[in-house]
Amino acid sequence: MNRTARVGQKNEDSTLPSRANIAPMTAALTNPWTEEQFLTWAATREGRHEFDGCRPVAMMGSTARHSRITLNTHVALRSRLRGTPCSSFGPDLGVRTIGGAIRYPDALVTCSRFPESERLAPDVRVVFEVLSADSGRRDRIEKVRQYAAVPSIRHYIILESASVGLLVLHRQQGGDAWTALTLTGDDTLTLPEIGVAIPVEEFYEDVEFDDTTAGG
Repeated sequence: MNRTARVGQKNEDSTLPSRANIAPMTAALTNPWTEEQFLTWAATREGRHEFDGCRPVAMMGSTARHSRITLNTHVALRSRLRGTPCSSFGPDLGVRTIGGAIRYPDALVTCSRFPESERLAPDVRVVFEVLSADSGRRDRIEKVRQYAAVPSIRHYIILESASVGLLVLHRQQGGDAWTALTLTGDDTLTLPEIGVAIPVEEFYEDVEFDDTTAGG
């Protein structure tokens, strides 16, 4: 995912609501927000934010490479899920995780129908995160634990953006420990819970790399 930074710095108290509507920054930082408060606030903001269970976290912009890999992921999923009970979404539909946190994966798949007005996806089966230059710890450690806390998630796929490659975390059922698998350009990603198989190279179609690439 894109680099994140906590929302709220000195002299920005007018942008952050507290439990009331708008309050001074000290109150916004001291009083934990509710999920509904965050979702209501985020819906009116330009730019994207996640929720750490207490307050918003701003998601910084990404590179063209990151965006292309994300787009390729959505195209690959949409073409294969058409006509099935499952649908792909992201990155603007959230996932409720551990400790009340809300994450916004680069892509997700759910096989449950839900109102189009919903802002959180139910029964998420698969999540995808595309690495950026400084998101390694968050995507490989923090989100591994957080997505593991969602019983419906069977696959968590981390896509490299400095080279072609996937780290695939999978499990048979909620509560199981993740099993890790690495895939390269000659491999195929198989997702039996949604009946999909995608060649790894398809995620990287038209993506250019060079020797100085350090991340997406």
